[in-house]
Amino acid sequence: MTEKATQFIDHVHLRVAHFDKARTFYLALFDALGRSDQADSGRDWLELDGFYLDQADVDAPPSRIHLAFRARSRAEVHAFHKAGLQAGGTDNGAPGLRDYHPGYFAAFLLDPDGNNIEAKFDERET
Repeated sequence: MTEKATQFIDHVHLRVAHFDKARTFYLALFDALGRSDQADSGRDWLELDGFYLDQADVDAPPSRIHLAFRARSRAEVHAFHKAGLQAGGTDNGAPGLRDYHPGYFAAFLLDPDGNNIEAKFDERET
């Protein structure tokens, strides 16, 4: 049986406490990463590729995860960090090289619900 290689993760679903704040934050990140034109949204949901965001139920806690978006350049990582801070995020690691492996350039933010959100540019892939 031969199968075409695909991405391992099909989708990520975040449930947030304050949807309007989260939507503003994520739309700013998508714009900084040059992908806002690919986002789709409704009254209480936001979607882009395998990313899905909606309002947590009143009796359920919001999600707590680490999520990394792919950036296509160092400039996009910087734009992601700046846009996220301006849209209500909290700094969790300024843009820069990390020691995970050579060429790993990333920035980290906490979204309005405390999720650790990263933009990563892997210089080995250029």
